[in-house]
Amino acid sequence: MSSDNTTATSALTVPPVLVNKSGITNIVIDPDRSESVTFGGKYFGDVGQYEKLRGTAYGELDPTDPQNSIITDIAFAPVNVRGMVEYSMDIFILKPKDLNKGNHRVLFDFNNRGQMRVGLLNDAALTNDPSTSEDAGTGFIMNLGYTIVSNGWDCGATGFHDMKINVPIATNGKDPITGPSYEYIVFDNSNSSKYKLSYPAAKSDKRKAKLTIRARLSDEPAEVPETDWEYTSSDKNAIRLLPDGTCFKQSYIYEFTYIAVDPVVAGIGLAATRDFIYFLRSAKQIDGNPLAGNVDYTFSYSISQPSRALNDFQQLGFNEDRDGKTIFDGILSHTAGASGDQINYRFAQTGRTERNRQNHLYPESVFPFAHQVLTDHLSGKTDGRSLRSIPNKTHSKRFEVNTSNEYWVKACSLLHTDTQGNDLEDPENVRFYLLSGLSHGVGNINDKSKGQQYTNPVAPYAAHRALLIALDEWVTKGTIPPNSQVPRRTKNSALAVTIPGSQTGIVPQDVLGWPSIPEVNYTGLITTRYLMDFGDYLDDGILSNYPPSIKDRPAYTIFVSKVDNDGNEVAGIRLPPVEAPVATTTGWGLRRHEFSENEGLEAEGQYIPFKTTKSERISTNDPRLSLEERYQNHDGYVSAVTEAAKKLEKQRFLLTHDVQKYILDAQESNVLAE
Repeated sequence: MSSDNTTATSALTVPPVLVNKSGITNIVIDPDRSESVTFGGKYFGDVGQYEKLRGTAYGELDPTDPQNSIITDIAFAPVNVRGMVEYSMDIFILKPKDLNKGNHRVLFDFNNRGQMRVGLLNDAALTNDPSTSEDAGTGFIMNLGYTIVSNGWDCGATGFHDMKINVPIATNGKDPITGPSYEYIVFDNSNSSKYKLSYPAAKSDKRKAKLTIRARLSDEPAEVPETDWEYTSSDKNAIRLLPDGTCFKQSYIYEFTYIAVDPVVAGIGLAATRDFIYFLRSAKQIDGNPLAGNVDYTFSYSISQPSRALNDFQQLGFNEDRDGKTIFDGILSHTAGASGDQINYRFAQTGRTERNRQNHLYPESVFPFAHQVLTDHLSGKTDGRSLRSIPNKTHSKRFEVNTSNEYWVKACSLLHTDTQGNDLEDPENVRFYLLSGLSHGVGNINDKSKGQQYTNPVAPYAAHRALLIALDEWVTKGTIPPNSQVPRRTKNSALAVTIPGSQTGIVPQDVLGWPSIPEVNYTGLITTRYLMDFGDYLDDGILSNYPPSIKDRPAYTIFVSKVDNDGNEVAGIRLPPVEAPVATTTGWGLRRHEFSENEGLEAEGQYIPFKTTKSERISTNDPRLSLEERYQNHDGYVSAVTEAAKKLEKQRFLLTHDVQKYILDAQESNVLAE
C-alpha cells in the first residue's frame, strides 16, 4: 500500500476534480485547525503518532441520478452550469502519521448534531478538536490503528466546532416554497421568553398560525389568543409571548402550527456522507485524497440521532456507491430504536426525537421499522430498511445496540418484530443487543435532574469496545458474532397496553413483574406507536396533514423486557452493575412535581439503591434483598462482579482490560466495606 504522509500544513488546496457524476469535487484543509502531529506528540504502540486534518469538502449531486433523485426537493434545488446541485461540509480526519502502520480501516464518527462521539470509546472527554494527550484518553481506538473520519451531515448543526453542512434552499423557480410546519415547545425552566422556529413563517398574519398550551400531555390544548404572542422580528423566525418579557410556563407544552417558507434540502446530508466515504476509499492521491490507497474497510460508530439517520441512510439506498459497492462494511449503531431521523421530508427537523413526553407527532417513526421486507398489517404497505440493499448486496453487517430506554420511549421492539409484534428471525447481516437496564444517556447517582430518583449511571462504552472488535472480526475475518440478546415476544417480554386517544400507554405492573419499592412510583408509562396520517404525499416527503391527529388511529403491538425481583431487566446483555447489582437501574423515569409530576423523564433512567442490611430493608418494607443478604461481605460482592464480568468476556461482550476495570472498581468500592 502507498502511504500519504502529507502534513496538514502543506498542499492546502486540492485542485478541483472534473467530474461527470456526483461526488466530492474539492477538499480544502485548514492549517489553523489541523496538526501534523496531534495529542501532544503521544505515541500509540506500534501505530505511532497521529495527525489531525480539519477542513471543508465541496461536492456536487446530479439531481436526475436515481441515487440522488430520492432526496426530497432536490429537483427544486438550484443547479450550477453543469446542472449539478452543490453543497459544502466540514470534514475531520484523524489518521496515523504513517498510514502503513495503521490497520487500513476507517472508523466513521457519524456525529450527533455536529458533535463527535468516538472519544467515548477512549474514555475521553468529548471534543471535536482533540489536541492534547488528555484528549486521547486511553487511546483504545488509536492503539488499534483506526483512522477516525467525520463530516457535516446535519443541516441543524451550527456551532463553530460542530461538524456542519451547507445545503441549498428549495425554490419553485423564482418563487419560494411554503408549507405546513409544526413546533413542539417545552422549556423546563421559568425564564425563557422566546422560541426560535426551525423555519421562518411565510406570512406575518397571525391568523395563519396557531399557538396552544397545556399543562400535561393528557390535557386538551387551549389556544393562546393572537394578542398574547407575536413574531419577534420581520424575519418571522422566532416567537415570543406578550406582553414582552412574559416567560413560557415551566414544563408546560406549547405547540405552534404555521405556514413556513424556504425548506432546506436536508437529505443531501446523507448523499454527502456517501460521497465522502466513497472519495476516501477510491480517489487517488492526485485527487487530494489524504487516505489514498489505504482504506480496506469502513466502519461507522454512532449514538442516538445519527443512528436513526443511518436507518434512513440504509433504507433510502445511500449505502451504495456509484460503482454499486457498499459504503459502510460494518455499522455499530447505538440507541436508534426502530426510528428514522425525519431527514428526508420537506421542512425537516433533524434535531427532533420522540420520547414519552415529546415530539410524538413528527414523522420520525413511520413504517418500515425492521430491516426485513414486511407488509404493514395496518397500512398495507410493503417495505423494509434493507429493501434497496438486498438486490445489489450493499447491506452492511450491523450491530443494533439499544438500551432499556429505547424500548420504553421509542417502541424499539418493532426493530425485531413484524408490525403485529411477532418475533422475526434475525437477518443474516444484523444482530440485536439490548443493554439491560441502561438509560439513553449516562446519569449520575448524585443527580436527580428533573426526575424523582437519582439518574442511572451505568455506561455502555465497555460493551461498545467489545462489540467493535466483534464487528471488525465479522467483517474482515468472517468470525460469527455473538448471538442477539433482546427480549422476544415468546420469551421475557411484557406487552404494552394502548390507551386510545393517548400518546402514551402502560405496561401493567404485574405483567412487567415490577416490585413495589417504597417511595418509588410506578405508572407503567410507555410511548405508543400509532399509524398516523401525514397526508397523501408522505411517500414523496411532503407532510400535508401536519401535525396529524391520533384520534381513532390504530396502534402497533410493542413490548419491553420483563424484570426480576429487583426490578432489573432479565433480557439482554446484563453488564456487571445489572448482573451483580447494588441498585435497581431502569431505562425509564418519571418527572417530579415542578416539572409535570409523573410524566415521562425522556432520556433519563433511574438508580434506586438497595438497603445495606436486612433490618434496614425490613423496616422500610423494601422487597429487594439488601446488600448484606446478597453478598454477605465486601469480598462476596467483588466475587459476584468478577463472575459477571468474566462471563461477559467469554460471551465476547467485554474485553479483558474492561473486565479488570470492573473488578478493580468493585475492589475499591465501599460496598460492604468495613
